[in-house]
Amino acid sequence: MRKKRVLLLSEGFGAGHTQAAQGLSMGLRQLSSNVKTRVLELGAFQHPTIAPWIFSAYRKTVTNNPNLIGMLYQSYNSKSLSRLSSLALHRIFYASSANIIKQLEPDLIISTHPFPTVIVSRLKRAGLSTPLCTVITDYDAHGSWVDSAVNSYLVSTAEVKNKLIQRGVTSEVIQVTGIPVHPKFWRLSNREETRNSLGLHNMPTVLIMGGGWGLIDNEEIMAYIARWRNQIQLIFCTGNNEKVMQRLANDPRFQHPNIHLVGFTKDIDKLMDISDLLITKPGGMTCTEAMAKGIPMLFYNPIPGQEEENCQYFSEHGFGETIQSSRTIEAWFRRLLGDEYSSIQQKRYNNQLNIEYNPQYCSESIIKLLQL
Repeated sequence: MRKKRVLLLSEGFGAGHTQAAQGLSMGLRQLSSNVKTRVLELGAFQHPTIAPWIFSAYRKTVTNNPNLIGMLYQSYNSKSLSRLSSLALHRIFYASSANIIKQLEPDLIISTHPFPTVIVSRLKRAGLSTPLCTVITDYDAHGSWVDSAVNSYLVSTAEVKNKLIQRGVTSEVIQVTGIPVHPKFWRLSNREETRNSLGLHNMPTVLIMGGGWGLIDNEEIMAYIARWRNQIQLIFCTGNNEKVMQRLANDPRFQHPNIHLVGFTKDIDKLMDISDLLITKPGGMTCTEAMAKGIPMLFYNPIPGQEEENCQYFSEHGFGETIQSSRTIEAWFRRLLGDEYSSIQQKRYNNQLNIEYNPQYCSESIIKLLQL
């Protein structure tokens, strides 16, 4: 019997959208041997030379002029992309999308970014019969996600569902599933074994992420965190930002046995397992992965728009708080070093066990849509 084919489409504007697609792909294949998946960053697949320049320009804008990103986010928040914008995207970037879909013959198309949603919706209005499922990868429902041709929406929270309903989407096509994460974030590993495998010490540990998006470029914050290196193990994850990695490696303040510099890694799940606190930009995917692991979070300088919405959600639900000043960091670090350390660890495990978020639910919902 032919396996069900699922095509997952994303874009490279931040790693979270593609991570959601890859996590969902892996989850589907773990839940059913009768599913075959393919993940594509649609723009990069069709324009491998141009796309990296576009993504790089976007990243620089986010880092250097976040208020501009916030203004654009708000200006397009009240409505879906116009027919003119949809046509421009189609003509400039996605003209061969119909051929890709025809060749792959998917039974279901899943979009984890608004641009593929716009393009596939346009193709559906032109006669494409393949169902389209949009997975919203933030804790807000921006207008660019919404299109009448979408057959089903999978969203992070009931609040996001209500926002979609207010935008005219019928309740019947919306499911609250949470944002999908890779199955390796579904459970906690043995901390001692993981710590030993990574060559880390058994002591209070803080994971700092955000090298590609400005957090680790903040000299004041980084200098303050480094001052705690004698008492707290610090793991700085710089991602693909080799410039920041080299700068930290050459800085005497970061040349210490309790400081570990990590570039791009596939072991974020393990680093979260052995860490007691995460300091990060409030991206929807990173925060959802941390929530699945139960690790408390401190949020640095959210970008106006979806990061502010993400930050508000996780703060209101007790999973973290925004860094107001170095005093916020100091308060948490002193908790890790004091009598509260054991209670923080216990609360973490209770959070991981008791949260309503079920990391498998998104994959299970797709399986039902495929009628397996």
